[in-house]
Amino acid sequence: MLQPKNLLMKVWYHIKVFFNKPFFSDRRTLYGLWLLLPLIAGITKLMQCNNFLIFRGVFHHLIARLPLYVSYPAEYFDLNHYGPFFSLVIAPFAAVPIWVGLPAWLIGLSLFLYWAISTLPISNRKQIYIYWFCAHELLTALFMQQFNVAIAAVIILAFTLIEREKDFWAAFFILLGTFTKLYGIVGLAFFFFSKHKLKFTVSCFAWAAFMFLAPMLISSPDYVVSQYVAWFEELVLKNDGNNFALMQNISLLGMIRKISGCATYSNLWVIIPGLIIFFVPYFRLGQYKHLAFRETLLASVLIFVVLFSTGSESSTYIIAFVGVAVWYWAVPWKRSKWDIALMIFAFLITSMSPSDLFPRCIRENYIIPYALKALPVAVIWFQLWYEMLTKNYDEKSYPGVKSSMC
Repeated sequence: MLQPKNLLMKVWYHIKVFFNKPFFSDRRTLYGLWLLLPLIAGITKLMQCNNFLIFRGVFHHLIARLPLYVSYPAEYFDLNHYGPFFSLVIAPFAAVPIWVGLPAWLIGLSLFLYWAISTLPISNRKQIYIYWFCAHELLTALFMQQFNVAIAAVIILAFTLIEREKDFWAAFFILLGTFTKLYGIVGLAFFFFSKHKLKFTVSCFAWAAFMFLAPMLISSPDYVVSQYVAWFEELVLKNDGNNFALMQNISLLGMIRKISGCATYSNLWVIIPGLIIFFVPYFRLGQYKHLAFRETLLASVLIFVVLFSTGSESSTYIIAFVGVAVWYWAVPWKRSKWDIALMIFAFLITSMSPSDLFPRCIRENYIIPYALKALPVAVIWFQLWYEMLTKNYDEKSYPGVKSSMC
């Protein structure tokens, strides 16, 4: 491979060469890394695992038929924002001591996303780049013990299972994400790619009924129904309180809100145009047959759900960051210098800004107050949208490129 002359291309070239070395491109190395990261996070946060205590509380409070969406200052601070069905998801990790449950929970999240990425219909080399590119963002999410890691996996699996015509299980993962944190509902965006739409629809209703009723097996029907109502009310209140929250609303919505300082307008003035932009590429029906186009839509979904949510936190960006990586590698054409610059920009500002390696003064005076962690991802999402509207995703239109990109 000839070395490029441009400085930016040289940097990108040497990064690729480095990660192409046998040790770094060995799946055993990646598997070991994605096992090590949750262990590091689990050991580091064993005495500061507030979010995990909240999650455990969902299980124990549901069994005791206590309110799920009120404060329990003797147990933890903050409130639970997860659905009643989450009690069954967290049950195996809540039924054991914290020193066992927390590392097991984090390992489970990490390996779940690792597996989901491995199902993507892209080459082995591209998957390896995604694992490396997202590793630091994964660690950020694991430090917060957040379910966002699983949400990223759920969205990916909804896509890959529809691609494999396993609509019943695709519906399962979509509803799993929906009945835990609502984010999973964006998996319905892949409905138009399903070859078995009736089966998919029926499966969604069946899994919805199951997940609505399942918590009643360890509690009571009246109690569970009341908690679903309380969950909805809590989410509405949380959404209203997120607008100027320092560590919340780290999204496109929050960036616009915090830079403008305006509290009077409705978020719908941003969300509705965002939805229109998101859905416009669906009208390119002739591109549906190209896998690269469908994969790019997957990237769009992963990014959109973070950029247009007032509940987005720093740890939520594991979802969007996987989307950024998929966006870069999915297309059949050769990426430009601008695209490479965007990837570096995203890694530095979005992924690295919460870490101690990033200049503290910039992080505390600019990145956090103005939700600038969202900026590179937002630019990439608009770039993605432009490509979906203007590009031909047929591999045959780019002879010789596929082998160089794989």
